[in-house]
Amino acid sequence: MEVQGLASMTDGARLRWMALGDTTRQPPVVMLHGGPGLPDYLGDVAPMVGDLAPVYRYDQRGTGRSPWRGAHSLARHVEDLAELLDAWGVPRAVLIGHSYGTDLASRFCLAHSDRVAAALLMCGPFVGDWRAGDRAERVRRMSVAQQERLRALEELPHRTEEQEAELLTLAWFTDHADPERGWRWAAREARQRRPVNWAMNGELGREGRADPLDEHLAELRACLPARAELLGGCDDPRPVSALESLARRLALPLTRIEGAGHEPWLEQPDAVRAHLRRFVQGAVGP
Repeated sequence: MEVQGLASMTDGARLRWMALGDTTRQPPVVMLHGGPGLPDYLGDVAPMVGDLAPVYRYDQRGTGRSPWRGAHSLARHVEDLAELLDAWGVPRAVLIGHSYGTDLASRFCLAHSDRVAAALLMCGPFVGDWRAGDRAERVRRMSVAQQERLRALEELPHRTEEQEAELLTLAWFTDHADPERGWRWAAREARQRRPVNWAMNGELGREGRADPLDEHLAELRACLPARAELLGGCDDPRPVSALESLARRLALPLTRIEGAGHEPWLEQPDAVRAHLRRFVQGAVGP
C-alpha cells in the first residue's frame, strides 16, 4: 500500500512524497526522478522492489504537487533530499536515480556520503562531450518534417496546451529504441508529466554547465558507497560510450540493457526488474 505526505523544508517549501511498503524497515530505497523540471514518474518502477524494502519517491520542488516559486539551485535540491530523509526518520538510504536524478544522487553523495547506503545510477549521469552524439542520433531517428516542426514549436514565444504536448512528444519519442512504441509512450508522457517547469530546467541546467560533475569525479569516486553501480539502455540516444567512460573513471560496474533506450523499464521490464531486485537485495540484506 502506498502512503503520501507533505514535508516542510527549512525555507518554507512543501514537498509531496509517496512511500510504498513497510516504512519501518531500514534502509529504504529513495527513487530520484529526472528532468529537471518534471514531476515524479517512477511510480511504475517502485513496485519492482517494493516488497524488498520501502520505496520513497517525491516531486522535486517546483514540480507536480510540490509547488515552489523562487530560485532553484543544485545545492538547495541536495538539501531538500537531506531534509526529506530527516522528515522520514531515515539515517541512510539506498538511492536509485534516473537521468537528471543520477546527477542529483551524485551531488548528494558529494555532500552527504554518510547518508548513502548504496547507489544505482540509471541512464546517467552523462559527462564529457556526449551532447554532440546525442543530437546526431536524435536527428537520425527523426524525419525532416519532424525536425522542422520541433524547431518551429521551440521558437514560439507562447504555446497552447496542444502545442506543448506536441513539442514534448517530438522531443521525447527518440528516447526509445522502438520508434513506434516510443511515439505512443512519449505522447502519453507529454500529457502526464505536466506542467514542465522550464524555468527550473533552465536554472539548474545553467548551473550544471557552470559547475559540471566532470570536475568532481575524483572526489565522487572517493565518496560513493561500496555498493554503487551504473545501468544504461544500449539504444539510448545519449551515447552508451559516455557511461562506459564514466564507469572506468569511477571504477563502477555498468550493466547495459539491450533493446532499451532512456527509460529501459518500458522496453525491457523483466531485465530491469531482475537487475533492480538483485541490487536492492544486496544493499538491504535478507
